[in-house]
Amino acid sequence: MPLPPALLALLSAACFGGALIVVHFGLAHAPTHGAARISLSTTAILMWALAPFLLDVSGWHLTAAAIFALVGLFYPAAVTVITYESNRLLGPTLTGSISSCSPLFATAFAVMILGERLTLPGIAGCAIIVAALLLMSWQPRARASLGWRLLLPLTGAAMRALAQTLGKLGLNLWPSPFAATLIGYTVSGAAIWTMPQARAPRRSVRARAVAWFAAAGMLNGSALLLLYHALKSGKVSVVAPLVALYPVFTLVFSAVFVRSEALSRRTIVGCLVSVIGVVFLVGA
Repeated sequence: MPLPPALLALLSAACFGGALIVVHFGLAHAPTHGAARISLSTTAILMWALAPFLLDVSGWHLTAAAIFALVGLFYPAAVTVITYESNRLLGPTLTGSISSCSPLFATAFAVMILGERLTLPGIAGCAIIVAALLLMSWQPRARASLGWRLLLPLTGAAMRALAQTLGKLGLNLWPSPFAATLIGYTVSGAAIWTMPQARAPRRSVRARAVAWFAAAGMLNGSALLLLYHALKSGKVSVVAPLVALYPVFTLVFSAVFVRSEALSRRTIVGCLVSVIGVVFLVGA
């Protein structure tokens, strides 16, 4: 029997949360752009290796394929670079926590593009998540050092939400989660090699980094495939908030594996408050 969308979304969140931790280890041995190239290329190659066994072209739809390709231009390519850079500057827990505002954008896009209705619990959930973000991002002793850096995970969250909404639109036309993942990662894998690197001192990619980012690519690829499976039969306004729970998984994994990651009381409380907001959204 197929798994319910809610469970698929939670499994996707676990994979996204785990990928952030893996990326944290790998960034010590490679620059952001090089890391994204390894991660995305690994996933694209893996998807094509699985295509003969998992790709069903019986429901082929040209418009849907074009939508999946459009999404691939910015997700996961651009979002991966933004997330990796945010991970490097802010750490995995804060990056994951701030990115949890993605349901705010996803709900808005779902209303505008898909015609989904916004309910009172949904509005309450959005307000609670915004409060949680303010709580987690407010650091009096580090205002100057954080500053614009907080825009990195926020931008990634908005782009991720748009990708989810457009992905749902494409899946309505061609209900093939694997095709959506394959096409998206193929375009992203090609796009990442055309993106100019930031003007910064160049660092070479060490051999040990390849394994870390290959693993991150497999986790992110699995997460996206699970996400599309959830969107195939679920609503964006329900699936997106559940996937946004990945900061909770990051928090747990970080406490276990990242000894240098400082988990302040404000960050932990803010993450828990964001979960309450997600619960409100799921009940919308």
